[in-house]
Amino acid sequence: MTDAFRIHRPQGTPKSLVFDSPHSGSIYPDDFGHSIDRMILRRSEDAHVEELFSGVTDHGATLLHALFPRSYIDPNRNEDDIDVTMLDAEWPHAINPTSKTLERGVGLIWKDMKALGPIYDRKLSVAEVSQRIVEYWRPYHAALADLIDAAHASHGCVLHIDCHSMASMGDRTTEDGAVPRPDFVVSDREGTTCAPRILKCVVNYLRNCGFTVSINDPYKGFELVRRHGRPAEGRHSLQIHIKFAGDWLTMAEMDNVHNEELLSAIKFLSKRLIDGMEPFYRGEGLGEMRAGKLDKNGMLKGSEQTTTFGD
Repeated sequence: MTDAFRIHRPQGTPKSLVFDSPHSGSIYPDDFGHSIDRMILRRSEDAHVEELFSGVTDHGATLLHALFPRSYIDPNRNEDDIDVTMLDAEWPHAINPTSKTLERGVGLIWKDMKALGPIYDRKLSVAEVSQRIVEYWRPYHAALADLIDAAHASHGCVLHIDCHSMASMGDRTTEDGAVPRPDFVVSDREGTTCAPRILKCVVNYLRNCGFTVSINDPYKGFELVRRHGRPAEGRHSLQIHIKFAGDWLTMAEMDNVHNEELLSAIKFLSKRLIDGMEPFYRGEGLGEMRAGKLDKNGMLKGSEQTTTFGD
């Protein structure tokens, strides 16, 4: 069986906090068959993100990360997000390509590297795309779903953090354009995948650490948080982007992985979230859910709702 992902189990008692890094994979399958230079292709990686978040296991969180590159098949896209013009024959299943796929070429199977050129000089076969889905995409999604389900079963609630990196500035091919970006972008698909109080906890914690943070801008959250974020069921999901100061190729030297301030902030973020969710572990939040007192965003109906998360 293909080795598609790795799971880092928590130290001590597992808590209901699951982190995943879907885009930091750097093991390129032999059957990739790309024509673009490998070093250009590697610019698509969220390099080292799984290392940045590795310390969360010290506080009871679980970390999952992909081993395969997103340019081969992207875990943060739905299985039907396919550009059929890339194929040499008719796709036998339903398709639902997004604007990212049709306008920017970054769907389930990436088509090009923005202004750097096309990834392939050939059409892909239906068989090879199907194989990527079966051997890489589905196992990654199954592993993440299992971790989230297990945490929810044990505690009555779960928080999933989907981890990414971003360039320090956008460009003409990105939604935000050529403007400087904050240190962090925290996303909940405009309030639909996570209780606002949890989002507030994350944002305020990072700001109190001295980082600049924006919410849902320029990233709103994509497939993984959409799939797993159901706040009214006690399933909360956030997407977090971290700004890397330079090109990924220079990271070994200037390396955010060796930025102790950033590493410490990320490590203790998990502890703060775990402490803040303690009432849910005791069943208080679960009781509110069962009593129908929470709205679709996990907020108490008809109230402002105070919380142990604080500022």
